[in-house]
Amino acid sequence: MSTAPPTTTDEAPQEAVAPAPKSRGPWAPLRPLVLRLHFYAGLFVAPFLLVAAVTGFLYAGAFQAEKLVYSHEMTVPVGETKLPISEQVDAAREAHPEGTVSAVRPSPEADATTRVMLSGVEGVASTHTLAVFVDPYTGKVRGALEQYGSTGALPLRTWIDEFHRDLHLGENGRLYSELAASWLWVISGGGVVLWFSRRRALRKVRGTSGRRRTLGLHGTVGVWAAAGFFFLSATGLTWSAYAGANIDELRTSLGQATPSVSAAASGGGEHAGHDAASGTGGDGEHGVGLDKILAAARAKGLGDPVEMVPPADASSAYVVRQVQRSWPEKQDAVAVDPATGEVTDTVRFADYPLLAKLTRWGIDLHTGVLFGLVNQLALMLLALSLILLIVWGYRMWWQRGRGNAFGRPIPRGAWAQVPPYVLVPLMAAVAVVGYFVPLLGIPLAAFLVVDVVLGEIAHRRGLRTPA
Repeated sequence: MSTAPPTTTDEAPQEAVAPAPKSRGPWAPLRPLVLRLHFYAGLFVAPFLLVAAVTGFLYAGAFQAEKLVYSHEMTVPVGETKLPISEQVDAAREAHPEGTVSAVRPSPEADATTRVMLSGVEGVASTHTLAVFVDPYTGKVRGALEQYGSTGALPLRTWIDEFHRDLHLGENGRLYSELAASWLWVISGGGVVLWFSRRRALRKVRGTSGRRRTLGLHGTVGVWAAAGFFFLSATGLTWSAYAGANIDELRTSLGQATPSVSAAASGGGEHAGHDAASGTGGDGEHGVGLDKILAAARAKGLGDPVEMVPPADASSAYVVRQVQRSWPEKQDAVAVDPATGEVTDTVRFADYPLLAKLTRWGIDLHTGVLFGLVNQLALMLLALSLILLIVWGYRMWWQRGRGNAFGRPIPRGAWAQVPPYVLVPLMAAVAVVGYFVPLLGIPLAAFLVVDVVLGEIAHRRGLRTPA
């Protein structure tokens, strides 16, 4: 298993464990530059990473906690025969007549309740729904809870999820998580480069104490965890505010966008539209009704779990889609004409473009649903690794100061030692990445400006001192 970004440390001690070799080529001067970037990026980004790691750890465990906390709402004793979906929805509406039915998730397992999602309910956020839990055998309502997202997160998991994503600060709060995701792979990659460049020296310090021991732990855990952190960084950026928008635009331009089923009803013209609209509206019943719509989707091979979305207006179709994100994924979808009960459009997950599939798998692996409990335990281990790396990083910084002051910073000017034929293409590549990942590019540009200004001030003070 892997992942990790060595996150906050000056990594290599100035008192070299082994004599620094003479320049071995154009890449040798890059090491001080990587060391400086790793140290400062880790130092200032680590607090954001720490919050992301702690909340990510809690979120991974929230799936199992949710099953325990809301077991009464989510599970029922197994009965003999399930009621028609329309009767289950009627039971939910009788108990909760407020709002309108925005989706229905029929009981996917013998002991699972049916969820009827209501939107426009007073006191429920516009981005959330009120999920009414119905016993599919008796029609008894077992409770109602606020729900968020396509994975059906209930209040406990929703609270942790939103804290992980935006610190409960809304859209502006998303900048924190995007900043963490933008820098995680940079810090991790820098740590890996530094570790491999000093692996022989690090072998000699094993078993020692103090800062060198901390350095050994930090480097070893960081390298083993690095691949996982690269993954978390990349997948986290796919649904971030700014980098995520650039990624979506790039996928669209390459013809790799996620396809969606067309919800335009095609049967019967104006009369069909009138029939479809003649249902009970807010109850989710239109035209031929929910039971025939579900039967049409079943006939096209859509097994449980599924979600049924009623037509948005008289000219729209029902959309029935599979919502299983654990392996193997079930993500097929169909549109069903409410007037005739005929399937008008079908989208199969097997036909998704490659990047669309990779995005779906990556997000589900990142959120801990792709491989269930094993996936969640792996994420918790990665989060714990990151927390330890941050603690060790700050400890090394303190130990570098011999315990009476914070450690001295890495000397500046390392970038000036890199040959132009290496530095120029490198800076061009950084500029491109910084454009597509702005919360990496903007802080990095600011760091370079500050570094140059401070260097110039130090240079002028040095010139004045002898005088």
